[in-house]
Amino acid sequence: MSTPKYPETEQIRSHIRERYGAIAEQADESCGCHASGSCCGKIESYGAQLGYTMEQLTSAPEGSDLGLGCGNPLAIASIKPGETVLDLGSGAGFDCFLAARQLAGTGRVIGVDMTPGMIVKARANAVKSGYANVEFRLGEIEALPVADECVDLILSNCVINLSPEKQRIFSEAFRVLKPGGRLAIADVVATDPLPAALSTKLESIGACIGGAALAGDLRAMLLHAGFTQIEINERVGSRDLINQWTEDDRAGDFVVSALITACKS
Repeated sequence: MSTPKYPETEQIRSHIRERYGAIAEQADESCGCHASGSCCGKIESYGAQLGYTMEQLTSAPEGSDLGLGCGNPLAIASIKPGETVLDLGSGAGFDCFLAARQLAGTGRVIGVDMTPGMIVKARANAVKSGYANVEFRLGEIEALPVADECVDLILSNCVINLSPEKQRIFSEAFRVLKPGGRLAIADVVATDPLPAALSTKLESIGACIGGAALAGDLRAMLLHAGFTQIEINERVGSRDLINQWTEDDRAGDFVVSALITACKS
């Protein structure tokens, strides 16, 4: 029996950058870009399945919601006036703009994404809709272009699973958070070890399936980074939705979306 051949870290990064760069350039944004081969419906319908309210879905700038999430991190964020919010893998800026609306002109929001096309799109969305307290920085979330202990809240939506260096991400998140800061993350977690047919394919990794970590492993990484009060709430009902993301209809047997919170004491 041959040993599975897993992609190298830089192969994965290149694939992710290319895949999501292409998504940023797509003119047709009528469906969630997780879908493979078929459209998963209108953005509003997909967003509602993730837990966004209709007010959230209709208030963000047009073109900022590309249907790439797997949950609603704002629902567990408890944003307070004046806070500095950081979004890891901010894409076209959807969650950043929703966070800015909750801040109501106070504080600031920083989005970080490694895909130049996404940064261009997000910045254009911010300008056309007048979001003066939102900025977007090009960079990798494993090495954040953010100073130590300057952030109150970190958001992320279906991005950390894409990285083969998750421990670095959590260590960086801990570094930039102020004491008392917190994480509010929507991501996918593996409920069982992934078969090689999913975990070795770049297409599966890019579709937010193949890089999913077991919940227990994520908890261990968060603890190692220094976080406390860790909660990982799996959304078992998300399996059918996840099965739409790839042509492999077994994905939902191994992966579910989850809402993850943790604190820096």
